[in-house]
Amino acid sequence: MLALQSVNADAQTQSDRSPRRVPAHESEKEKMNAWTVGLAGGLLEGAPIRLAAEIARVVDDGPNMHVLPIVTRGATENLNSLLYLRGVDMAIINSDALEEYKIQVPEIRRRIAYLLNLFPSELHIFVRPEIESLQDLVGKKVNFNTQGTAAAYSGPLIFSRLGINVEKTFIPHQIALEQMRKGEMAAVVFITSKPVDAFLRGGWGTGFKFLPVNYESKFEDYYLPAGLEASEYPNLIKQGDRVPTIAVPTVLVAFNWPAQSNRYLRVARFVDYLFSRIDRLQAPGFDAKWKSINLAASVPGLARFSAAQGWLDRQARGGQASR
Repeated sequence: MLALQSVNADAQTQSDRSPRRVPAHESEKEKMNAWTVGLAGGLLEGAPIRLAAEIARVVDDGPNMHVLPIVTRGATENLNSLLYLRGVDMAIINSDALEEYKIQVPEIRRRIAYLLNLFPSELHIFVRPEIESLQDLVGKKVNFNTQGTAAAYSGPLIFSRLGINVEKTFIPHQIALEQMRKGEMAAVVFITSKPVDAFLRGGWGTGFKFLPVNYESKFEDYYLPAGLEASEYPNLIKQGDRVPTIAVPTVLVAFNWPAQSNRYLRVARFVDYLFSRIDRLQAPGFDAKWKSINLAASVPGLARFSAAQGWLDRQARGGQASR
């Protein structure tokens, strides 16, 4: 036994003295992670995660750029993921998600920066025939879709700013719309990009309509003015009429990493790939929302990620030089 122990000890000593090599799998792991970024998208059935997947397809460049779209509890939870979840560098959020963090994270506007204003999600307040104004909804049942959706978060926040106190429900809109037909629900609130299929195919009777919401100073911090047009909802809006409303910007944001840090450089490279290839996302086969993207569009309440601003500045200088 003593002899065996001596042999084993000698073997261990010899192993310690031999040069250590980095295993091949460790090298491959470092290579794969070097330019990989995590993007919090949202619920699997939502539009944001689809946009995240399309972004990942377009910017993919093997080991040079790799985006991981992440399914989360919803776009309204994505800001939480960006702040606290490991591996998340960017997120698709609704701009008014910042409201929730004003107290618990006072420096939120310094910790988050936007890369791109993706698209507006218009507020649709759809009501029964007997409802003529927002005030008529006071005390009545209004559905805001299921928890985790834009309507479930932004809807009550907007109604609070409007001073309209309703009986809030959070059930699937398909069920709520059927309850509306029976007179069991006064209104449903959608916050999504227009046009909405439920209103195009619904076969709604006379008197069902959208309520107007005027853009006022109370909405300037997070929202944008918008409108619902007769061309978008020909069965619900008379030709030539327009229903004013507001829109919640859907925004691609990043954690405001320190300049030149490893995570900052990853997001900066992502910006270069995405902005340089935005025309690919506007081609057939991708969501039609990409066609209306303006890379220079600003976002209320947030500063632009410095690498994104740098890319725009270089393009502007290049354009001036070419002229």
